[in-house]
Amino acid sequence: MKVSMSQTTPPRRDRLIAPALTKPVKAFAAAGVCGAGGVVVVCSVLLEARAGTVAFAVSAFLAACLLCLDALQKTHPHAKLGLGNLVTMARMVCVAVLAVAALEGTTPTLGLLALAIVSLCLDGLDGWLARRQGLVSDFGARFDVEVDAAFALTLVVLAASSGVTGPYVILLGVPHYLFWTARSILPWLNAPLPPRFSRKAICVLQIGTLIALLVPQLGGVLRDGLVVIAVLSLLWSFGRDIIWLHRRRS
Repeated sequence: MKVSMSQTTPPRRDRLIAPALTKPVKAFAAAGVCGAGGVVVVCSVLLEARAGTVAFAVSAFLAACLLCLDALQKTHPHAKLGLGNLVTMARMVCVAVLAVAALEGTTPTLGLLALAIVSLCLDGLDGWLARRQGLVSDFGARFDVEVDAAFALTLVVLAASSGVTGPYVILLGVPHYLFWTARSILPWLNAPLPPRFSRKAICVLQIGTLIALLVPQLGGVLRDGLVVIAVLSLLWSFGRDIIWLHRRRS
């Protein structure tokens, strides 16, 4: 019996790879490349940063995009990437630029404050767009949360490095990462949490407080009061979630 060529010839490698290169993956990769260029352009407009610092930030930005691509393939069930994820990508560009300023120890300027405020405003847009387009996904939710956490930590470093506030500001940047570390030790912390508006509201309070701390004219008493309110709010939010997960652990 003759065996046809199609039965004996192994499949071409590009045919094996092609199915993974879905439209969302291609769109995200293209947006990541454009975003890296955006980091360079915005840094050139707002900052007089060293080329090495900008190159480091761009490299970190692209590395984060590569990590996101893996999660995108696993947890994004839609045929389109969606405008919401593109807005979150734009927010990540803002965070990268602010990270350059933080690494350079730049004194906050009106341009940097405006960039931080724009990023905070966009935080309310990405989720709305995802729901509007019917493209809500676990990837989009996680992407948003991780950009929020990176945003907070970057603002903490910027505030501390520029000398506008004391080292206590670190309390506003580490809760997410402490919780993330605890999840690797206590598996029951990885269970899904119910959606809560208060969680998002406290995140906005956290970021808003960090942006306010960058204003040099802010009085010391008011600055300390804002930090105390934000820290207590974060402790309440994370504590409530931990208690909820502990009661339902298997």
